[in-house]
Amino acid sequence: MDLRLLANVLWRRRAWRRRDRWAPDRIAAEQAAALDRLRRVAYARSGFYRAHHAGLLGAPLAELPPVTKAQLMEHFDDVVTVPGLGRHDLEAHLAELVRSGADPGVPWRGRWWAAATAGTTGRPGVFVWDRAEWATVLASYARANDWAGIPAGLTRPLRVAVVSSKVPTHQSAVVGASLQSRVVPTLRLDATDDLAEAVARLNAFGPRLLVGYPSALLPLAGEQRDGRLSIAPASVVSASEVLTAHAAARLRAAWGREPFDVYAATETAGIASPCRYRTRHVYEDLVIVEPVDEAGAPVPPGTVGARLWVTVLFSRTVPLIRYEMSDRIALGPGGCPCGRSFVRLASVEGRQEDVLELPGATGRVRVHPNVFHAVLDDASRDGWQVVQRPGGLLVRLVGLAPGRTAGQVRTAVGAALITAGAPGVPVQAEVVGRLQRTALGKAPLVVSIDRDRAGGP
Repeated sequence: MDLRLLANVLWRRRAWRRRDRWAPDRIAAEQAAALDRLRRVAYARSGFYRAHHAGLLGAPLAELPPVTKAQLMEHFDDVVTVPGLGRHDLEAHLAELVRSGADPGVPWRGRWWAAATAGTTGRPGVFVWDRAEWATVLASYARANDWAGIPAGLTRPLRVAVVSSKVPTHQSAVVGASLQSRVVPTLRLDATDDLAEAVARLNAFGPRLLVGYPSALLPLAGEQRDGRLSIAPASVVSASEVLTAHAAARLRAAWGREPFDVYAATETAGIASPCRYRTRHVYEDLVIVEPVDEAGAPVPPGTVGARLWVTVLFSRTVPLIRYEMSDRIALGPGGCPCGRSFVRLASVEGRQEDVLELPGATGRVRVHPNVFHAVLDDASRDGWQVVQRPGGLLVRLVGLAPGRTAGQVRTAVGAALITAGAPGVPVQAEVVGRLQRTALGKAPLVVSIDRDRAGGP
């Protein structure tokens, strides 16, 4: 690991620990000051934001227009605040990382770290961070360990196994490569790796911290249950996919510990993570999160928004001010026995793209993944997936729970769809060895073949 980068990360971790006892008004003051600094940089150096916020340079955040990923990518060279840093060169660098298999933790041109999104919501995005920003990204993930009570430092190396994506343009791969050191010995596995090989490598490595997509951790929990995997991580962390209560119970049964569910994104890095009481607190000193309805109006606490606007307070190279994400989340009040006043992340229900539109008796009906959770969580052994095809729905199940059959699952899903207002949708069910995954190794609960072909929702 770059020693300057390591020193920067450790400094931020120490400084941020003092914020854990901040009162709400102190958090709000820091957030307002950081937002002011961000906007001053954006207006001075980004032609895009000067134009996008024309006539509103002194307006409150709530009056500013959001920015979509499509807008950001279309105007990328005018968004970035560093002259000569263009999208074409950045994409060429990322393509070369994939082609050559070079270490993504080594800074590009000696000063930049870069990653790309998968494009599952329509269009891939590319993002880049300078040294100070990247140290903040890494420190935000380290904060998740601090809040969870996972000790790590120069005198206590943290052996970490990460089961996500090894695609060098994915942020988890760049983070893992950047952290690899004697302080954080890291085993990086791809969610698409052969399961037997992954088990063998994990047994040999013996991680103290196991991190991964829930869809990648569930098969490993099954291997632990069946005795082929024999690791004893002090903590298990899920990330990048929705962790359901059912999946959390499977992980707890395998390793005897309640998993910590971290909420993050490529564009933002860490957004929220749990404390020891499993209360997920939002990193309000690093990001401003605004769940909004379909019309863009803020939703009250406890209400799940249709989408999310995020402002990344430490972004400078690529400023993100009210950047739109399709995540559906709800916020709750602050306060927790842990003593932190940071607002609570009450729930994460996935993305808008996880909601299927199916033919109903009086038109199109929106069917939320919860309809399938209610039927499939107890029917599958190690995970499930619903695929929307032109001829109906295909349910994939990684193994069946004892006493269940594919026919019973098919009937149960059909009945649930009738209750949801979508009768007559053909349903098939099949038992598979593994789920369909994206190029970055994620296994979405809902896959729409037609929507994916169209390139967006």
